Amino acid sequence: MIGARLKQARLLAGMTQRELASALGKKGLKITAAAISKYEKGKSFPTAQFMLLASSVLNVPGSYFLHQPAKSVEWTAFRRHSKLGKKQQEAVMAYASDIVELQIELHSVLYPNTPPNLPEPAITKTFDDAELIAAQVRATWDVGNRPLDNLLQTAEDQGVIIVEWEDESGKFDGLSGRCGNYPVTVINANRSADRKRFNLAHEIGHLVMDTSHASEGDESLAHRFAAALLVPEDHAVRELGRDRRQLDWGELMMLKRKYGLSMAAWIRRARDLKIISERYYKALNIERSSRGWRINEPVEYLGDEEPIQLKQMASRAVSEGLVSIDRMTRIGVDFWESERKRPESKHLTVYDLLAMPEDEREAVMARAFELAAEYDFEIFEANEFYELEDFDD
Repeated sequence: MIGARLKQARLLAGMTQRELASALGKKGLKITAAAISKYEKGKSFPTAQFMLLASSVLNVPGSYFLHQPAKSVEWTAFRRHSKLGKKQQEAVMAYASDIVELQIELHSVLYPNTPPNLPEPAITKTFDDAELIAAQVRATWDVGNRPLDNLLQTAEDQGVIIVEWEDESGKFDGLSGRCGNYPVTVINANRSADRKRFNLAHEIGHLVMDTSHASEGDESLAHRFAAALLVPEDHAVRELGRDRRQLDWGELMMLKRKYGLSMAAWIRRARDLKIISERYYKALNIERSSRGWRINEPVEYLGDEEPIQLKQMASRAVSEGLVSIDRMTRIGVDFWESERKRPESKHLTVYDLLAMPEDEREAVMARAFELAAEYDFEIFEANEFYELEDFDD
């Protein structure tokens, strides 16, 4: 257990075994990379000094190494640029695994008997299959015939776990997998709102499509699924018409703001649905490039695309005394300023009380009742809350 957690903390810190050994050496602990390898493989047991210094170097609490993960994520797709190194990939997966485990734990406590609502992977061979499966996901989620105002929170409401990873290099787009029956996605937090929507839709595509016998590439099918999830064919035809010889840039700008799909993706969508010709599609891309719009388009999608479920569940669990705020902040869950200041005095949770010896627990409870008796509580009936004169003419 300790070895696996040591490795996870090291990967999360983006360090090799040799780099960790060097950092520990600077703190006065001489150790080799080979010794750390033995610790991680469970072939030998680390000393207390090692664990103390390693927790400092890796920026995790000492208790991190003693926690036994109850679940593991089976990653199924890692969409990335070729320059994203193995060490960075491992750091993404290590970070996401911790967040996923906590989110599943909170979800099972706060929302028992509510499994994720995402279709099982369906055989997908062609682009038409991808279009059909996207329509099935929309039907399963019962989002109706409308643009998806907030895809991230809509997906979270349906049980999709979304983890954001801060990557400023531009080399990471998305990652997906499953933890038990929970679908898991990781997206780059440092993307525009429309890009985050598309990346999430792309990762959901990997989760609901079985492309093992596909005639098209996995990534191409996931792209087609994403576009169809955000803008179904009937929406595109309604907005653009069936046969267009010319598209106006102002028109595409407005559609981006309405659907949260980039102008570039709208052009591709129009071509895929044969609303415009391949020749005109290429001409539009040449013009788009000449205008300097390949990376930064002239308008932004203004929708709120932030995952909030983890923070919401964590706030509720802390307020109900189910978990300590310290545990939440250790894995990066941020709270409102008032919540961060509140636990300066000891705040006992239900679990803290249950863990106490019976005599100590009774003493704490007795003291709590004594303190409560010192306060006067005003009791009033609901119909006495408003004064009668408030309703006088």
